[in-house]
Amino acid sequence: MQLFYFNTIRDNTIVFDATESRHIVRVLRYKKDDLIYATDGLGFIYQARIKDTDPGECTAIINEKKEGQDRRNYSIHIAIAPTKNQDRLEWFVEKSVELGIDSITPVVCEHSERRKIRSDRLNKIMLSAMKQSHKTKMTNIYELRSFNDFVQAGYNSGKYIAHLSESFGSVNLKSTCKAGEDTIIIIGPEGDFSEEEINTALKNNFTPVTLGQSRLRTETAGVTACCIVHFVNM
Repeated sequence: MQLFYFNTIRDNTIVFDATESRHIVRVLRYKKDDLIYATDGLGFIYQARIKDTDPGECTAIINEKKEGQDRRNYSIHIAIAPTKNQDRLEWFVEKSVELGIDSITPVVCEHSERRKIRSDRLNKIMLSAMKQSHKTKMTNIYELRSFNDFVQAGYNSGKYIAHLSESFGSVNLKSTCKAGEDTIIIIGPEGDFSEEEINTALKNNFTPVTLGQSRLRTETAGVTACCIVHFVNM
């Protein structure tokens, strides 16, 4: 099943934007009255029948609306330091969306190698991964913010910081993460968090955790953390 995305409904009719319309009509060559499946990114999937094959604004009449199978009773929010190589950050976004992640916040840390990101590019990758993996809930990718701003924001969730420092005690995320809990995990840059940053996180009720015995790259750590939370909730 090919899944498409839309954000406009008019009188029980899905309206696709120009990019999605061109893909439906010009690339995949859908015709009038063909059945099509689409998501609104809000947790629902629609079966619809194509009404107008205009490549600038394809429309489809809704036959059925139902909840997506990716709805769950917990959320995953990963704050991650952008990698020096933008491609590696993009890989993390793609794979974490495929696995199922609710929110991503890029954070600038003391040892960060990159302090700017291409938000437009990340959102395109997120949307493509959402459709490819048949997710119906769109991931929120927030603007870049400082580490201190993020940890001091007062989130009402299970809060964890994955670090490598031997100066602080830590437990395995798998053993401390709780099923059914909204979970936030901060992943640091290749040079890890500074001790001051770890102290700031602990003062703001973040629990220090490890992701296993291996020393992981930033983007791999992010995907691993996502997998662990899903595993705990299975």
